[in-house]
Amino acid sequence: MAQPKWMCKYPIVFTPKYRRKVIYNQYKESIRDILKQLCGYKGVEIIEGHLMPDHIHMLVSIPPKMSVSSFMGYLKGKSALMIFDKHANLKYKYGNRHFWAEGYYVSTVGLNEATIKKYIQEQESHDIALDKLSVKEYENPFKG
Repeated sequence: MAQPKWMCKYPIVFTPKYRRKVIYNQYKESIRDILKQLCGYKGVEIIEGHLMPDHIHMLVSIPPKMSVSSFMGYLKGKSALMIFDKHANLKYKYGNRHFWAEGYYVSTVGLNEATIKKYIQEQESHDIALDKLSVKEYENPFKG
């Protein structure tokens, strides 16, 4: 029997509890390494990924023997424990050792993989541009 061929790619987005902006500096590197390590254990390939201060975008290839929900339960559960073990000071901000918010966003990738990869790569610059547009003017521009 021939070896099966598969292509199961999913864009996934998930956030820290209360959407806290906690993914920065040493936490960002640590969380990235933990997610890479856990994906490697399960044979999940990270095709593209980007860590924003308040959410994570990943494009992953998950083997068909594993469901997306079981993988996400494993990833969020184990990574939370590993994050709290590595950064004990975060335990006080997050009660009950829950680092991640409940739920996640997942979709499937068809032939638009390049579009999704580009979106993930440009996510940070897009968010920065939106922040600049949303800045309120506290001075009256029509005064004087």
